[in-house]
Amino acid sequence: MRTFDLAPLYRSTVGFDQLANMMDRVLSNDVAQPSYPPYNIEKTADDAYRISLAVAGFSADDLNIEVKQNALVVTAKKGDETADKTYLHRGIATRAFERRFHLADHVRVTGASHEDGMLHIELEREIPEALKPRRIEISSGSSKAVKQEVVDAKAVN
Repeated sequence: MRTFDLAPLYRSTVGFDQLANMMDRVLSNDVAQPSYPPYNIEKTADDAYRISLAVAGFSADDLNIEVKQNALVVTAKKGDETADKTYLHRGIATRAFERRFHLADHVRVTGASHEDGMLHIELEREIPEALKPRRIEISSGSSKAVKQEVVDAKAVN
């Protein structure tokens, strides 16, 4: 695998730290990504998303969801219940896991639900008012002339 040195990018740019960190994180990840548990990411509205993880065998008490900075971390740890059971075949994996999702700016977790072996995490992008596009009214030239006449009339009186 190729490795890229991003030091020149850090030296010659200001304010692009997040982009450089993201590129560094993507390029430094190993090729073999963890595939457990499987998950879906769906867009449910213009600014709403849902992450669904298949967590068969885990109860809601076994799961933990945390948001740290711009990272959503889902962890699970199953208690040792196998001591009193003898399996002839064990095909349902209940091993502990940690799954990380990096969230974009202004994306927040609005809720989570656990049903039928699926963990659904609801996300919403909230754009601050300062970043939303705003409409600027265009004044016509006649309103400026009216204001000028009012100023002239006040100056005469």
